[in-house]
Amino acid sequence: MTVRTGAWILGAGLLTGALSGIQSLDEQVRDSVQARRQAGMDRVMQGISDAARQPTVLSLLLGAAVFGGPGGLQVARSAVLALIPTNLAVEGLKRTVNRTRPDGEHERSNASFPSSHAANAAALAWILAKRWPRASALFWIAAAAVAWSRIYLNRHFLSDVLVGVIIGVASSWVMSRWAEAQAARTAMSGGNRDGSRRV
Repeated sequence: MTVRTGAWILGAGLLTGALSGIQSLDEQVRDSVQARRQAGMDRVMQGISDAARQPTVLSLLLGAAVFGGPGGLQVARSAVLALIPTNLAVEGLKRTVNRTRPDGEHERSNASFPSSHAANAAALAWILAKRWPRASALFWIAAAAVAWSRIYLNRHFLSDVLVGVIIGVASSWVMSRWAEAQAARTAMSGGNRDGSRRV
């Protein structure tokens, strides 16, 4: 056996062990949460989950763009810019991993891993917190409530939600940096056709 082959076998073994541990934790969390569900809380969690659906989010962004003045328009643009890569990553992973949902539903186009609700909520929380930093705690609490509702309603495992949050935050951060770089380039080339900086 070559060193390279041995390294591949070791890596595969470590990955298998890690995935097994994650699956075990996911199942423990699911069983614990589902054992404590209450009818009254079910309605609250369903309402939180429904409020984070794409049509509702897009309607809110449209309202911000139309009625929020220049600041509202900028927030809507930033949010759309962040949500596009977020959803591309989520949908690509859903079809690739094809994980069965904790409630037993199995459909490749609507697979469990990762959670699109959690990803979109985290992406929006990042954008909104950057625009209104004093209210950042409220935005992150709302995103956490959306993510938790997906676990509570038995639609996602813990790891689905955590990876969704990471995707949402990473996409928002990358796109924010890109937008800032574009704005800086535009400012540097300031109004002169030859690209020289205006003094």
